[in-house]
Order: sequence, then structure tokens, then C-alpha cells
Amino acid sequence: MKEHYDVVIIGSGMGGLVAANILAREGRSVCVLEKNNQYGGNLQTFVRERTIFDTGVHYLGGLSEGQNLYRYFKYLGIYEELKLKKLDDGFDIITFDNDPNEYPHAQGYEDFEKSLIAQFPHEAEGIKAYCKELRETCNKFPLYNLNHGKPYYDDEEMFRTPAKARIDSLISDSKLRAILAGSNLLYAGEPDKTPFYVHALSVNSYIESSYRCVNGGSQITKLLIRRLKENGGEAYKHHEVVKFGHEGKKLVYAEVADGKQIKGDLFISNIEPKRTLKLVGEDKFRKSYSNRIEQIESTISAFSLHLVLKPKSFKYLNYNYYHFKDPSKVWEGHQYSEDSWPESYMVSMGVSKATDGWADQMTVITYMRFDEVKSWENTFNTVAKKNDRGQTYAEFKDTKTEKFLNELEKKFPNIRECIQSIYTSTPLSYRDYIGSNQGAMYGYVKDVNYPLKSFIAPRTKIGNLFFTGQSLNMHGILGVTISGVVTCSEILGRDYLLNRILEQEKENTTAKISV
Repeated sequence: MKEHYDVVIIGSGMGGLVAANILAREGRSVCVLEKNNQYGGNLQTFVRERTIFDTGVHYLGGLSEGQNLYRYFKYLGIYEELKLKKLDDGFDIITFDNDPNEYPHAQGYEDFEKSLIAQFPHEAEGIKAYCKELRETCNKFPLYNLNHGKPYYDDEEMFRTPAKARIDSLISDSKLRAILAGSNLLYAGEPDKTPFYVHALSVNSYIESSYRCVNGGSQITKLLIRRLKENGGEAYKHHEVVKFGHEGKKLVYAEVADGKQIKGDLFISNIEPKRTLKLVGEDKFRKSYSNRIEQIESTISAFSLHLVLKPKSFKYLNYNYYHFKDPSKVWEGHQYSEDSWPESYMVSMGVSKATDGWADQMTVITYMRFDEVKSWENTFNTVAKKNDRGQTYAEFKDTKTEKFLNELEKKFPNIRECIQSIYTSTPLSYRDYIGSNQGAMYGYVKDVNYPLKSFIAPRTKIGNLFFTGQSLNMHGILGVTISGVVTCSEILGRDYLLNRILEQEKENTTAKISV
């Protein structure tokens, strides 16, 4: 480890690793500090009984040639080595209790429209208008499509347009409304808060193309770390930052748990902003700013079942299910009661090199509020820091698991006889491993009623401190990749950086043609 770095990055989530790679490529000396046993934030994987599970990234969108995430990954130099499996044309299947029909979200806008129009011919015009609006909304975000253009912050109407109300205005059929909103667990959609642009940015790239990472999403992390080191950057696990040192109005070092001080010119925080302010010292910021950050609402958390399946007992599904008890409540899964939980869930599967038509695992995710695990909030448990939360916590998880399996059995009647073993994640698991406030799935709530309340700029009032990650613009692999670019734009210059990305894309295209 060096005495001093140009850039010190705290947290190795996707946004931090993207920023690290960009700056290292630009000749800056870069050091990434990660508290956990594994790099990657939501890209972390874990192994149970020789079976790989993803922590948070179950599928990726926009990875076909020429699409946005493909272009970013090509620039970062990781695309060629990724092991991917394209999902079926119907990549997301929306289903409901007491309805034997399945409603697919198909890949490619033409097929997406065609499959829905076949089931809802009377809504053909509304479906086409909905797809048109998705694309037009995404085009208002220049970096989403790697375009030059003025920032979108002055489009107030876009930030105040609710997703539910906008879909309802385009579509009359109540079942079709539910189907179009059916994957809203991707962004924890709320009927009176979630803006349409969040819905559009979340689903558009999946409609364009959808893939799973073979053997888990941690391969993305490994490739980014490898590229970082090739460009002279450094990364260290088990280096939890516990405070920052100051000189005047600037940060001069990050201190880790063992007392070591890592000095730098610039500091980028890829960890929870609320946590960052505490580490820096809230007195170093204007009271109005620190109060606003502290009061931003975090999204709901999740409870997940990670099922290891018996060999050759359950067919591999090359698509995801989003299931709801009631189509009239697709926006209200987070408003569950103790009796009604779970009101909705997502089913996804991992794919390995050895997948032969049979599944070796299944992950099932539903909403869970942090207050359900508040009794154990003062406990902390990760691979790096072991801590037994006690018998009552184990009993709580067992009760929830049994209830969740009862719901899952309605969809897959033979699921119990296929299960070899069960592992669970609660809001505490997500909090401890991902570092999000109260285990929030997707950072901060975007609210059409207060569009600026959750807005966090990458540049802070401390001249050499920057933010990146899912709390900035959008969550998800594409969202945090763009956040890394946005943060580096503040350091390198927006036009300069985008031109560098586009120049390399042109060079890659020229090289491909010449070959």
C-alpha cells in the first residue's frame, strides 16, 4: 500500500469499481477499500453445498451488441470475458392466484408488443403508446444512451409523473395494467410515490435484452478488479473505514479499523451517504444538508429463500416469475399485514456451466420491512465478523420460511419434495453485507411529491469528497455503472469523459472491421 493516492474509494460496489477503473485508466493512482470478505456489494455471491447463489443481481438487461450496458462493459474491458446466458423470449412471466394464464414480458419491443396484443387485442393502441413512452422517457437521460446532451434536471414534469397513474392513463384493462407493472419488485414501486421514469429506466433495458450470469454475478466484480490492477489501481478487502481525517475544509486520509491511515487527494464514497456523513463528521456539512440526508426515506428491504434443489428434481426455468395474490394490488406488496404476507414474490434461478436442463437452485424474494427484525438491529453478522443472533431470530426465520413455502407451493405443488436444503436472507443480512440503510433493496425512495428530496449530487460541499453508487441516480447494474460515470464526469469533465468512451468504442469498431 502506498503512502498517498490520487483517489481513495470507500466501498467496492459496482459504482465504486466503475469509478476506480475509469480514473485508473486516466492515469490516476487509485485505492479501493472494502470492509467485507468479498468485493462487489450487490454483486457478491455465496456458496451453499457447492451451489452458487447471487446476493442481489439475478439478471441483467441491455447486454446485446450495441445496447447501453454492452457499450459500457465494452469500454470497461470486461464484456468479452463474461459468461452469459440469454433468457427465453418471455424473460419475465407475470402470474396471479386463481388465474391459470401466464403473461410474458417478451424480449425486443416488437415481440413485447406482439405477445401482449395477442392476449389483449382490444388494448393494442395502449400497448404501443406505453412502449413508445418507455423509450421516449429513457431518451431524456443522455448517459443512459451514451449521448451528449443537457442534463435532465430541469424536466420537472418527468419527475412528477407517477408510474401507476401514467400506466393507468394509457391502459384501460385492469389485468393488463397489473401485468405492465408486474415486475415492479425491480424497484420497489409504490402507487403514490414511484415516478414513471424509474419504471421506464428499470424495465427498458430488460425488454431490449435479458441475460443471466453463468456461475453468478461476482464474475463482473472479478473482471473489474483485474482490469483495475492492470491499470495500476489497488484494492484491499477487510479494510473498513471508521473515520476521515481533515485539514481545513478538505479530507486528507481515511482511517481503517486497524488504525492505518490511507491518504489521498480525492475521496469517493460508494457507501451509504447517511453513513458517510457520520464518518466524515456531520458538523463538517451545513445542518440543512445533513438533516436532509438523514431524513431521506430508504426503500423497503427483502426476505429471500435460497433453495438448494435435489439433483434432477426440478426443471431449470430460463425466465423469472413475478407472482401476485391479487392483480388489483400489484403496487401494494410492501403494505402487507402479518396475515397477508407475502402478497407478491419473484422466482429466479441461477445457471451454471453444468446446467443440463435441471435446476440446482432457486431464489425466491419478497418484501420485508426492517421493523420486523428491529429486535436484533444491534447484532451484526457476516463471514468476516461472525455473530449468532440467537434462538428467537432462528425461530422468526423458520416461521417466515414456512409461510413463504406455503405460498410457493400454490404455484409449484411439488416444490417441497424437490428441496434439499433452505437458506434465508433477511433485512439484517442485506444491511450487514451490502451496507444499505436498514437493508434497503434500492437505496433511497424516489417520490413524485418531493422530487428533489432524495436527490444527491455526486459533488459535496467538501471540495474533495464525492458520492457514487445507487443513492445517486438509479439502482441496478446499469444504474450504478452510470453513477460511476457521472461521478468521474465531475472529476474529469463530462464531455471529456464521454468523448473518451465514444472514441474507444470507435477504435473497437474499426479494429473489429479490420480483422
